[in-house]
Amino acid sequence: MARRIFFFIAILLGIAIGLGIGWGILPRLNETAQPETLRADYRTDYVLMVAEAYRSDQNASLAQRRLAFLGETDPVRMVQEAIVFGGQVGYASADMELMLRLLQALQNLKPQG
Repeated sequence: MARRIFFFIAILLGIAIGLGIGWGILPRLNETAQPETLRADYRTDYVLMVAEAYRSDQNASLAQRRLAFLGETDPVRMVQEAIVFGGQVGYASADMELMLRLLQALQNLKPQG
């Protein structure tokens, strides 16, 4: 019986020490993590999500602002790169079509300003 109590106390103590070190003493700070540092696959997934949102709302200006979140200055180029990457890794044809429609809408969008 004492052995089981010691075992559970050791487990709880290990959890408490691990949480204390992880949250209090050595927390990992991601202050430098920015959206523009995403890998190509995550950037392409984000472009695809914007394309899916564009399919629903048909608002190219809003899609352009959503893409600006990634820090890229040219949303057309960003979508082109996503289409190229999606083709290389085998995205579904329906997803590729969504990104192509978004690309066309962005190309037809009049420059702001």
